[in-house]
Amino acid sequence: MASDVRTSRGQLSPQARFLLMALPGALFVVTFLILPMVSILVFSFWRTESYNLIPDWNLQNYFTIFSTPTYLTFLLRSVLTAVAVSLFALIYSWPIAYFMAKHGGRYRLLLSLAVAAPFFTGVILRISGIQGIMGPVGLINMGLMNFGIPPVEILMYTQTASGIGIAYLFIPFMVTAIYLSLLNFDFELLEVAKINGARAWRAFIEITLPLNWIGTVIGLILVFVPALGDSITSRFLGGPNAASFGQVLSMQFGESGTWALGSAMGIVLFAASSLVIYLMWRTVNLRRSGFTGMEG
Repeated sequence: MASDVRTSRGQLSPQARFLLMALPGALFVVTFLILPMVSILVFSFWRTESYNLIPDWNLQNYFTIFSTPTYLTFLLRSVLTAVAVSLFALIYSWPIAYFMAKHGGRYRLLLSLAVAAPFFTGVILRISGIQGIMGPVGLINMGLMNFGIPPVEILMYTQTASGIGIAYLFIPFMVTAIYLSLLNFDFELLEVAKINGARAWRAFIEITLPLNWIGTVIGLILVFVPALGDSITSRFLGGPNAASFGQVLSMQFGESGTWALGSAMGIVLFAASSLVIYLMWRTVNLRRSGFTGMEG
């Protein structure tokens, strides 16, 4: 009788090969995702005293977050900013991705590299570049002052500036997700709809968007989740009046050293992100998106 691990010819069975191939990825996920999240969850029920974590199990950290107006303000501000940035990125990215997929032709690779170009530099350098454009002595305000126009204060150290910076950082994720979903889209369907009298906007709403909704959802998630937890952009572009929940969270692990409270704040962010991912995924119809599953 053949072994479960090896076939009659002494070779590894498909199940064994699959397990061997999946093992490195599984170890990576367990080591760098699951274990850290479990430790953060445990720490969130402890307390911090003199920069030391004390295993005193309680709900005080969560009570502090949800009973302190300041923390609730930071959380609401981050959620609203992430929603606004995601919607802006969605509207901005669809025409770009559509053009790349339909009209890119042999230049698709170059266009994809152009979209990915911001990732060739670090986040701090990119944010510094935005400061050089929107800052009090940036290119925009210097150009306005040359024409005798006073500088635009909303461009720097405001919630608007922070939102613009976050959108700039994460729009490439949205463009890439939508573009990849459009690569397998049959654009002839739009010609058929046009022949049957459908206007361009109706063809987009009833054909293009539904058949590529899964890519759109992935793009929304890839923008919303990092935008919700962003801490760097608000610190450099938003100023004190636009502090985010992620920025305050990072301070708990740095300046204040209150790791237990920071862990609870991290769990709150994780729960909010998970809820949004679940709600967005509920809108996906795999069969309508062209996914028929794997054949046995």
